[in-house]
Amino acid sequence: MTAQDSIDESLYSRQLYVLGHDAMKQMSSSSVLIVGVQGLGAEIAKNTALAGVKSVTLYDPAPVEVADLSTQFFLRAEDVGKPGVTRASATATRLAEINTYVPVKALEVPELTREVLSQFQVVVLCNQLLTEQLRVNDLTHNTSTHFLAASTHGLFGSVFADFGRDFVCKDTTGEQALSGMVVSVEKDGEGLVTTLDETRHGLEDGNYVTFSEVEGMTELNDIEPRRVTVKGPYTFTIGDTSSFGDYKRGGLFKQVKPPVTLQFASLRESRAAPECLVSDFAKMDRPPLLHVAFEALSQFTEAAQRLPRARNDEDAAAVLERAQALATERKVLPEDESGQKLFVTLVKELAYQAVGNISPMVAFIGGFVAQEVLKACSGKFHPLMQYMYVDCLEALPDNIATLPASEFAPQGTRYDGQTAVFGTSFQQRIANARQFLVGSGAIGCEMLKNWSMMGLGSGPEGQIYVTDNDTIEKSNLNRQFLFRQQDVGHFKADTAAAAVTEMNPDLKGKIQSFQNRVGPETEDVYGDAFFERLNGVTNALDNVNARQYMDRRCVYYQKPLLESGTLGTKANTQVVVPNLTESYSSSQDPPEHSIPVCTLKNFPNQIEHTIQWAREQFDEFFLKPAENVNLYLTQPDFVASLGTSDAGTKQQLEQIKEYLVDARPQTFDACIAWARLKFEENYVNMIKQLLYNLPADAVTSTGQPFWSGPKRAPTPLAFDASNPLHMDYIVAAANLHAANYGLKGSADPEVYRRVLEQVSVPAFTPKSAKVQINDNDPVPAASNAAEDEASVEELAASLPAPSSLPGYRLQPIEMEKDDDTNYHMAFITAASNLRAENYSIQPVDQYTTKGIAGKIIPAIATTTALATGLVNIELYKLLDGKMDIEKYSNAFVNLALPFIAFSEPIAAPRHKYNDTEWTLWSRFDIEGDVTLRAFLDYFREKKLDVTMVSSGVSMLYSDFMPPKKKEERLDMRMSELVQTVSKKPIPAHVKNLIVEIMADDASGEDVEVPYVNVRIRP
Repeated sequence: MTAQDSIDESLYSRQLYVLGHDAMKQMSSSSVLIVGVQGLGAEIAKNTALAGVKSVTLYDPAPVEVADLSTQFFLRAEDVGKPGVTRASATATRLAEINTYVPVKALEVPELTREVLSQFQVVVLCNQLLTEQLRVNDLTHNTSTHFLAASTHGLFGSVFADFGRDFVCKDTTGEQALSGMVVSVEKDGEGLVTTLDETRHGLEDGNYVTFSEVEGMTELNDIEPRRVTVKGPYTFTIGDTSSFGDYKRGGLFKQVKPPVTLQFASLRESRAAPECLVSDFAKMDRPPLLHVAFEALSQFTEAAQRLPRARNDEDAAAVLERAQALATERKVLPEDESGQKLFVTLVKELAYQAVGNISPMVAFIGGFVAQEVLKACSGKFHPLMQYMYVDCLEALPDNIATLPASEFAPQGTRYDGQTAVFGTSFQQRIANARQFLVGSGAIGCEMLKNWSMMGLGSGPEGQIYVTDNDTIEKSNLNRQFLFRQQDVGHFKADTAAAAVTEMNPDLKGKIQSFQNRVGPETEDVYGDAFFERLNGVTNALDNVNARQYMDRRCVYYQKPLLESGTLGTKANTQVVVPNLTESYSSSQDPPEHSIPVCTLKNFPNQIEHTIQWAREQFDEFFLKPAENVNLYLTQPDFVASLGTSDAGTKQQLEQIKEYLVDARPQTFDACIAWARLKFEENYVNMIKQLLYNLPADAVTSTGQPFWSGPKRAPTPLAFDASNPLHMDYIVAAANLHAANYGLKGSADPEVYRRVLEQVSVPAFTPKSAKVQINDNDPVPAASNAAEDEASVEELAASLPAPSSLPGYRLQPIEMEKDDDTNYHMAFITAASNLRAENYSIQPVDQYTTKGIAGKIIPAIATTTALATGLVNIELYKLLDGKMDIEKYSNAFVNLALPFIAFSEPIAAPRHKYNDTEWTLWSRFDIEGDVTLRAFLDYFREKKLDVTMVSSGVSMLYSDFMPPKKKEERLDMRMSELVQTVSKKPIPAHVKNLIVEIMADDASGEDVEVPYVNVRIRP
C-alpha cells in the first residue's frame, strides 16, 4: 500500500498541501505522549490529533479543578471533583471525537519510566517543574524519543526542544523547490548557466540543482546535484563542465534540497547557556532574563509546593531573589539601570501571573509546540533550536498598577485563571463585549473556542454575532475542530455557536448566528443599528474582497478590526484601531501572476499552464454551453441582445447549436462518441493545425529556431483505447456530458469498447489561419464582419424555437474540487496530462492537479491556532481602550523555519486642508437631509470651495455643469438629488448617504479632503 493509498485525502487535503504525503506517512506511524493536560496540554493534543499522528496518549493523574475550565476546552463543569475522573481520562473521551483515525487514551502509570517513554516517538511536558523536565529529558536524550517542554503563565510562555544528537531534517524551509528554463551553459571551468530573462532563478549560494532535457551537453542530465554559486538574477555557475559535450539548446534546472543533520543538546547541558529563538526583535534582550525567571519560578514552586499567589508581593519577592542569584551566577544580570529595572519587572510580573492561565497565550504556544511535535515525527521543516521565551505584557490593562490585590483573588469561577492576570473589573469588560465574527471556518472555530474560554460576551450586556453562509464539508474536519462527522452538511455558524455554548454554558443565548455573506446585498441586516451596538469586528475570512469590504465598513462605523490569515505554516495578524492605525486596505499585496493567453493557447511549457488550460476547458464544455442554452430557452430577447456582428456572438450561437441540436445526445453512447471527437479535436487536430502554421523546423526573422526556449514544439497524439490516460479522459468527459443532459452515465469498460469501435473520426484538414505569437499581437480575425453577420443570422434561424422545447433545460456543472467521485477533477487531470504529453511536459497526479486547478489554500491546524491566539491578545488591548500605538502588535509567523516577527502597526497617514489635519478615519458629518445649497454653504464656512459632488457613480454637482442644471439642483434635498440622478430609490434601511467632494482650499488650491456622511433619516 502506498502513502497516498493509506491517507484519507478527502479529510487531510488542505494539510497535505502543507506537509506532503511522505511527512504524513511518517506522522501516521508516530505515537505522541502529552504530559499535563491543563489548557496548554489540551491545545497541543487537539492540534496533534487533528494532524493525523498514529496515536495520542495523555498523562495527567490530577483530578479536574474549577481553575482548569479557564483554558481546558475539553473539560466540563460536571467533571470537576468527580470521583475516579482525572484530567487525562476526562479529556481523552472528547479528544477522541475530533479525528476517528487517531486513537486516544489516558495513560495510567505511577511514574514515567524509561520503559514507558520508549513507547513514544515524541514526549511533551506541559507546565511541569524543571526537576521533572530534567529527569524525563535525561531518559529520552539520544534515544528514538524526541522531547519537548512548554509552559504558559498568564502572558508569558516558554518552549524547549531536544530531538537528539543526529536529527535529520528533510526540508528546512517548506518552500517549493525552484525551477526554470536554461538558455545556455558555458563549457569551461566554471560552468556558467544562463536562464530565461523573463523570470529570476531565485537561487542562493549553496543551493543544489539538477538538470533535464538539455540537448548537446547531455551529461548534465545524468549528473548528481550540482552546487550553485549565484552570479546574477539570471545566471549561476555549477562547476567544471569543460569535459562535457557542446551545449546546443533547451534544458530545465530544478532545485534539490538535501537533508540536514542537526545536533541538539540536552536540557541539562543547555540550561546554563541557552540558544534562544528571538520571537520579538523589539525585545531581543529578554530571552536570557526570562530563562532565569522561569527557572526561579520553578524553584519557588517546588519549594513552596504551590505557584505564587496572584499579585502577591511577598511571593514575587521570593521568586525575584532566586532569579537574581541565578542571573548573577550565569552572568546575565544587566549592568545598566534600565536593564535591571526590566529584569525586576519581568520576574515580578511572571510571579504575579504564575497562577494565571489565559486561552490566547495557550493557543499561541500550543500551536507552536504542536508544529514542533509534527516536525519531530516527520523531519519536515526546521525545528526550534532550542529555546523560545515570549511575553505579551503590553496586553495588561493600563491601570493594572492601581488595582488592589483583591481584584486578582480567586473567586471559585471558571475565569479565575484570567482574572489572576487582568483582574475582575477587566473580566467584566470582557464579558460585556459585543463582537462580530465574520466567518466560522478554521480561524472562526478557533476564535470562538478562545472566546468561550475567555467568557467574551457572556455578561448581561455582552453578545457574540457570527455569520457564515457555508456548510460543513468533510475536508473541513481536519482543521475546523468544532465540527464532527455528523455535522457535515449543516451550516457552519449554527454548528460552531452550539459547540462553544456546550463548552461554556455561560454563552447560552449570547451567540447569534447568521447564514449571510457580508456585502452590499446584506446591508439591511448588517446596517447602522447592527454596527452601532458592536465593540469591534473580527475577520475570519478566506478572500481579499470580503476582507476589504469589512474593512471599509469598520472605517465607516469607526469600529476596531482584528484581521488574520494563514497559508500553510505562515500566518499574519493585523490590528486596526480607529483614529490610530492605517486600515487593512491601506496596503495591498501585488496582483497574482497570470499566465499569458498565447502561452495557454499555443505555447505551454509548465504543468501549471496545462492545468489552467484544462480548467478553462471544463467550463467551456460543461458550464458555459449549458448556461447559454438555458438563457436561449428562457429569455425571448437573448439572441437579439447578443448583437449580429461580433465574432463572440457567432461562437455563442455555434455553441448553442452544438449542444441543443447537432450534438444533443439521446443516449449515453452518444456522450462517449462526443468525448472521443473532443479528444481528436484537442489533442490531435489542434496540434496538427499549429504545426501546419508553425512547422517544427520553423525559424524566426533572425534565422533562429522558432521552437526554442519557452516554446516547445508539440506532437499530436494518436488515440489508443488501451492507454489508461486516454480512457480516463473519455470516461470523465462522457459522464460529465451526460450529466449536462440528465442522462445516466457509466464506467463499464465494455460499454466504452463497443462504442469507441464504432465512432467515425473525420480526417484532419488544415485551415488557413494565423497564430497569435504574443499577447500584445492582434487576435487573428476569423472572417470579415459581413460574413459574420450573415452566419449569425443563419445560425439563429437554424436553432429550434424555445417554444418547441417547453420546460427543457440543461444542467450546468460548476467545478467541485473536493468530491473525487463526480469526475470533475478526473477530467481536468486527464485533460491537463494529455496536453502535457503533447508538449513533452512531465504529468502530475490528481492530487497535485486539484491543488493548482482548485486554487486550494494550504492549511494546518497548528498555524490557525497560533494566529487566533495572537489575535485575541490584541483583543485584550482593544477592550482596554489603549491609544498608544506602541502597545499594539501585528505579527508575521512562519512555523516551518520557525520564525516569529512582531511589528508596530503603521499609523494612519495624516493629510491636511487649510489648517486642519485628517486621516482615513476622518469625515464630515452633516445632520439632516439638507439641500444641495445648504450642503455647499456648509463647506464655504470651512473655507472650502466645492467644485464637484458625487455619490457612488452618480455626479450630483460640478462647476462645469450648465447654469440652468445647477440652479435646478441647488434646492433639491440630498436624498432627492441622489435618487433623481441615479434613477434608483434609496433603500428603506439606509439612514446615511456617503458623498465624495472635490474642493479648493482658502488659497484656491485643489486639496484632498475626507468624505461626507449625510444623515438623511433618524
